[in-house]
Amino acid sequence: MAICPLCNSLKVMEVDCPNCNTRLEDSGKVSDYLDPYGHYNDEETVKMGDGYPNTAKDQICPHLMVCKTCGYDEVRFIEEE
Repeated sequence: MAICPLCNSLKVMEVDCPNCNTRLEDSGKVSDYLDPYGHYNDEETVKMGDGYPNTAKDQICPHLMVCKTCGYDEVRFIEEE
């Protein structure tokens, strides 16, 4: 079973905001915002309801990246290892 290197603090993503060039902050998995109790479910169950059809098949983890300066946000798909 693959694991997300960001969720498990194995790597840090360094991406700059396209609007103001401030470093984007990793705000965690998108699925954490969809269901307040979702983190109690196993990862495969969470991926079935995260709103992205290929996260389980492609072994990717959608993370919300947010700029604390200007409010820009985007979802980045992190390849699981």
